[in-house]
This record gives sequence, C-alpha cells and structure tokens, in this order.
Amino acid sequence: MGLRHLGRELALKALYRIDICGGASSDDLVLFFDSFPAEESARKFAVELMEGVRREQASLDKHLADALEHWSVKRLSRVDHNVLRIALYELIFMNDIPARVTMDEAIELAKRYGDIESGRFVNGVLDEIAGRLGLKQKLEDRIGSRPE
Repeated sequence: MGLRHLGRELALKALYRIDICGGASSDDLVLFFDSFPAEESARKFAVELMEGVRREQASLDKHLADALEHWSVKRLSRVDHNVLRIALYELIFMNDIPARVTMDEAIELAKRYGDIESGRFVNGVLDEIAGRLGLKQKLEDRIGSRPE
C-alpha cells in the first residue's frame, strides 16, 4: 500500500471522527494518530489533507452541492461526503497529483469504507465536477500524453 493511499485513509478516518465528535483539538488528533501507526510521510500527507479539507470545507461543499442532482449535501453519508471532500481538495489544490490518480483513489476508498453503491456514486459525482471545473481535458491530456 502506498504512503499517499495510507495518508488518504488516515485523513478519511480523522475527518469521520471529527464529524461524529463535533470537532477535534490538537490533543485529540495526536491520540487519533497514535491509534493508527503509519510512517511519518503518510501522517504528514493525512494532516495536509485533513487541514486543507477543514480550511476549504465551505468551498468544497459548494462544489458538491452544485454537482448533486436530486440530492443534497446533507443527505450524503459521512463516508461519501468526506471521500468527496478529500478528492475535491486534491483536484483543486494539489496540482502535483494527477487528477486520474485522485479520482481512482477516491473510488477505492468509497468502495472500501462506504456502502455497496458508494464507488459508483463517488465516480459519478467526481466525473460531473471534473467536467464543471474543466478537468476532463486535463485528464485526457495526461492519459494521451503517456509514453507507450
């Protein structure tokens, strides 16, 4: 398992815990990370994602609300909601990570931690947002520019 994949899992678990408990202090987060041993680089990536998602939460949720048809952000499961927030944060703010990697990782997290339909749901929402944000061409350019 890659370090960034592990970092995404840790960020998802931390954000889920914050949703359930209604916030987290620095001490809470230290205890949380002590409960899930991981290499330092995975932890750093998790903290970067978690802090970024919390900082940009309103903006991320606005993108989600705009993309959801016949659904509201409030109706999303906590797992799906946080998987989507993490993926959107990566897509918008972390240009060093290919969009396709971000989307594939989000789908895998949704399949593993969500319900039976979460993978397809997350894929559909991210595909819609990628189109709205002009990332589809970026995805195709990266795929098309790979050496064979």
